Amino acid sequence: MNKLVTTLAATTLGTATVVAAVGLTTPATTTPSASLAAAPYGPAPTPPQPTVVPASTQRPDVTTPPPSPTFTLPTVERPTITIPTIRRPSIQATTPSPSPTPTPTPTPGTPVKPGPSAAPACSGVLVKPTDNAADVVDSTPAGGTICFAAGLHRIDRPLRPKAKQTLGSDQGAVLTGSVPLTGWTANGGDWVVKDVLPEPYRQIGQCEDNVTNICHLREQVFVDGKHLKRVASREQVVPGTFYGDYEHNAVWIGDNPAGRAVEMSKTPTAIDGGQTGVTVRGLTIEHFASAPQAGAVVLSGGWHVFANDIRWNHAVGAMLVNADGATLERNLIRFNGQLGVGQYSTTNGTIADNQVSGNNTDGFWIADWESGGIKTTWSNGGSVRGNLIKANLGVGLWSDAYDDGRTFSDNRIVDNAADGIRYEIGRNGVIENNTITGNGLGTGRGSGRSLWDGGGINVNTSSNVTVRNNTVADNVNGISIQSRTRGNGPWGLNLLRDVVVTGNKVTMKVGTAATGMVQNSGAAIPTGEVVLKGNNYTLDSLTADRFQKFGQWFSATEWQKAGFDTESQFTTG
Repeated sequence: MNKLVTTLAATTLGTATVVAAVGLTTPATTTPSASLAAAPYGPAPTPPQPTVVPASTQRPDVTTPPPSPTFTLPTVERPTITIPTIRRPSIQATTPSPSPTPTPTPTPGTPVKPGPSAAPACSGVLVKPTDNAADVVDSTPAGGTICFAAGLHRIDRPLRPKAKQTLGSDQGAVLTGSVPLTGWTANGGDWVVKDVLPEPYRQIGQCEDNVTNICHLREQVFVDGKHLKRVASREQVVPGTFYGDYEHNAVWIGDNPAGRAVEMSKTPTAIDGGQTGVTVRGLTIEHFASAPQAGAVVLSGGWHVFANDIRWNHAVGAMLVNADGATLERNLIRFNGQLGVGQYSTTNGTIADNQVSGNNTDGFWIADWESGGIKTTWSNGGSVRGNLIKANLGVGLWSDAYDDGRTFSDNRIVDNAADGIRYEIGRNGVIENNTITGNGLGTGRGSGRSLWDGGGINVNTSSNVTVRNNTVADNVNGISIQSRTRGNGPWGLNLLRDVVVTGNKVTMKVGTAATGMVQNSGAAIPTGEVVLKGNNYTLDSLTADRFQKFGQWFSATEWQKAGFDTESQFTTG
């Protein structure tokens, strides 16, 4: 990321305080205006404490730009991501929406197909679409079960379950944070409705478009369930888009709303953590106006969240926060505005067998600001395993900011716009048995195609990391090992040390794809502390420069003569 020091800025969602890392300084409270200018920045607050909610680290500002090879980079096609229209109940509907296709519960040792399993039958306190769900949850004792009936449940304040409660549905219930927009007026070929936007709120985050910074704005608009793209001015409004004019409190759309269901996300959180041992199952959770870095569903310790469809929320789909021993498994987590899954300050959390796809629909920075599939920070132990992480506009799977003892295994990580896996300023990581293909070809602002910009796997200034038995093919680069100036952390100076890359199958045949090491400053890596051995490389040519160490390029033969991959195999094909 682009700053050496992370700082934290607090914003309140309901009764839950979210502390968001926004770089070196903290944005002041601002009023959104028609110009949508970036928020001003003020003094930096105190460093993060162990109890705050997710911090993101930034890449350092480097006094001297990192070395780059002297060749011309070819144009690389950005992957096309198709976002389908999702079917859902109408505003008046009382019949159930289609439940996700069930996947049978596997027997031990059987490979799992990522995605939701069938939710079990629900027996408990019934919540109808006409009921106030938050009131029902509040009045149900700890350990009780709340069953949502079929249909569309409008959630006007976050649900805060008590310890060991179960929130579930076996009927295809939809929890939505949106409200209907009515009273439209035609105006100059567009349509406008007034007095529907919220009071001013703090704007945080980093956007792909860092001029208008419209990703900061949380409200989403949907026509018949289809997500409209936000634009930065009235003049840009066309069918399929909307403009929020916060100065005049008006929403403009380019689609005729007559006879159609037009909705705007409003409630920030669907289900908020705090108590332990909660189960959430069988629900569709959509259209929540979550703040950047905040989840539509926030898990706490011992939670079990499974068989849900979490989609089309402004920021993070599901967030594990101080969620020791929690499990997030067999869910569809898709088309969320910033990130599919986040995890912060959690010991032995499990993220398994989910399908995490198509996230970052609201324009957050693709290359380097917590957009994409899954990101974990400040966590110990636990695993991310068996997930399908596909076509996210960002990093597929990212460990950042002082993760310790994390295992990423048996995931399929496909066609994500930035790195497939990034392990950044952490330690004691294991990255094994993953299939990582077609990643890193869709980055935009501030990124290119060199090893500095990542690869199928990117180990960045981390120590004691093992990368083994992965299949890494047709990514922007193979395996990128980076030594950057990242300052001090809880274990002292952040350094690249004791990295072992072994038993991997790496294919590099197109563009400038390479494997190797880069370093921008600081002491040289001592001999033996980065080990590559026993790998199998498939190349376009054995004479092509596909390997790099600190700016020097090597063919396969030269790479082995330099002492790397001496026990590895190199073939063409």
